[in-house]
This record gives sequence, structure tokens and C-alpha cells, in this order.
Amino acid sequence: MVKTDLVKGFADYTGDDARKRAVIQEVVRQVFEKYNFEPAETPVIEYEDFVKGNNSDDEAVSDIYKLQDKGKRKLALRYEFTFQLKRIAKNKKLPYKRFQIGPVFRDEPVAGVRNRQFTTCEADIVGATIKDQAEIFAIVKDILNALKIKSVIYINNRKLLNEIIGNLGIKKNVEVIREIDKLDKLSEKEVRENLKKYGAEEILLILKKDEKFFEKYNGYAEVKALREACKMYGIEIKFSPFLARGLSYYNGTVFEVKSDIKETVCGGGAYMFEENQCFGFGVSIERLQAVAKLIVDIEKYLVVSLNQDRKAIAISKQLRAKGKNASVYFGKPSKALEYANAYGIKKVVFVGEQEVKKKIIMVKDMKSGREQRLIVTKLN
Repeated sequence: MVKTDLVKGFADYTGDDARKRAVIQEVVRQVFEKYNFEPAETPVIEYEDFVKGNNSDDEAVSDIYKLQDKGKRKLALRYEFTFQLKRIAKNKKLPYKRFQIGPVFRDEPVAGVRNRQFTTCEADIVGATIKDQAEIFAIVKDILNALKIKSVIYINNRKLLNEIIGNLGIKKNVEVIREIDKLDKLSEKEVRENLKKYGAEEILLILKKDEKFFEKYNGYAEVKALREACKMYGIEIKFSPFLARGLSYYNGTVFEVKSDIKETVCGGGAYMFEENQCFGFGVSIERLQAVAKLIVDIEKYLVVSLNQDRKAIAISKQLRAKGKNASVYFGKPSKALEYANAYGIKKVVFVGEQEVKKKIIMVKDMKSGREQRLIVTKLN
């Protein structure tokens, strides 16, 4: 017998869950469009070397799914959309603003609301200034506000972190930043032990200083400038010296958004592409679904044909023309009610010989049990 169990880290979504995901995705898409970001679609499968890029030691990159086709070419599933900008952003007029929504894959431990396949929504600006970074934060806030998600934006800057590490005489800055990024997964004691191999444990004490302490560093200037730019959008950001982000390609601002769950809701940062400064972020539908205060209540009708198929179909067409969701059920009334309850259909219309003769079509509310007359035009 063929095994139908789900592979660990993958999920099916049906009914209300699938409907909620679709609504969230549409909310995100509309916000991206409102800011004149262009949609893009890219392949799920790419050459392995292209997927890895120059960041093969990054945790997310090391967790890619590797494939091989019949031609024995080394391929991989995409783990994000950002690396694909190297191809699609070529020769675009700057600033190039693109968004993309779709599935990505990471062969990593399953924890919390993160699966091995998840639907991510990413927006990036190729040729981004500090003011463009503030616009990205405005987009993030618009999405979260539309979904009634309480949130706080935390920022830091890789230039600042690199400057602090450099002043301590530490050479392995990428490795040190990677260890700092583990603070949300490991205890401070464990991270301190890991930092000892680079002689960098002292950095934990420095990062505990209050914000005023960091004003003496050149790298803090971008933090200050970004805060001023965000004020024009009415966006509040909070400086977090420990914030690192794991991907090594970040070269300036990095940020994460926190809400009611342990995991980060979304995050992103600044990076270089073809000598152009870029800025972007990603948020998964799964994370948004976990924190969104969203109730999807769609008015659905079930038109039950009691040997009046033609009339029932005509009524269902009229309901759809009025913007309602409607389907026709061909069967016994008792089974129709069971069917309506099973699929959360709250309005049931019975169309029988008597209803057609009297030209009185009644709608039964499955929740209250009340009935009201349905106004329909002349039936064929």
C-alpha cells in the first residue's frame, strides 16, 4: 500500500486554514502593489552553485535541498528569493523594486511555526538609500496593521558590529556575528563559550551597554539617520545591539520584527548586488497566520435542488452575480444540512416545486435557525 503520510516538515492546508492563508497572502500582495513594487516569479529549482553563492557557510544555505536531474546536473531548491535578484535585476532602471510570494525550502530542524516548506513574501529595493529603508519599514507596518498584529521593529547595523569587533582586534568577524545570532536559540553562557574560540567573549559585555554608548562609533551614524527617516513615515524603531541576523551577505542595517510568538515574525537587511546597495525583507505566511488577529467569515450559500435543478442553478448564478459564494446541492434535504454544517456554509436555500410555484424562495440561517425571503429575479 502506498504511504500517504506527510513528510516531516511539510503540511497540508484545507478549509478555513487555507482560506485564511489566501486572505493573508492577498493582503500582503495589495500592500506591495500600493508601494509600486513589481511582482516577479522565479523557478523553484536552480543550479546548486547559484543557490549557494558565496555564502555556503551560512546556516540557511547549508540547509538547502540538493537535487540531481537525469543529466546529472547538481541542482537545489531555492531557500529564499534574494539570490535570484542577481539574474532578474540585471539592466533594470534603479531603484528596482520587486516583490515575490511563493514557496521556499530548507532542510532544517522543524520547530515552532517553521516548516521545511513555507510560503515567503519578500520585497527588495535594488539601489536603496536610507530613506528607501524607511519605506520598507512602512510596508512592514502596513502589512502588520492590516492583519491587526501588534509588533515592534528592532534594528542594528552590521557596520557597527564590524567596527566593534575590529576595535577588539578580532579577525573572524563573520564567525563572531554568526555566534551572536545564536542568542535567540542558545543561552548566553553557551554563546560565550563559543565566542572564546575567537577571543571575542568580551563583545557580550559591550553589547549590553545602553544606546548612548554606541554613539561614539562611526557605524552608529546610519542607525541615527534611519531613525530620522522613519519619523517621516511615523514609524518607531528600537535599537538592539545584539541583533545580528545570520546571513553573511548583510552589510548595513539589519532588522527583525517581534510580536506575540517566540519566533521572529519577519526580518531583513541591507546587502550589495552588482555594486548597488540593496535593502529587503521577508515574511512567511505561516508566521503571519500564527499571530494575525484575523477571522475569515465569508457568506456562503448552499442552494438545494429538490428536483428543480434548472431553477436551483439559476438561483445560484444570481447569488454569484450579487457577489455571494454559492454552490448547488443535488440530494436529500437532511444530507444537504449535514453537508452545509461540514463545510461551514451558513445559508441554505431550498428550491422545490412549491417554492417555485409560489415564487417564494426562503433562506435558512444555519446558525440562528431563522428564515428570510430571498429576492430573486425571474427564473428561466
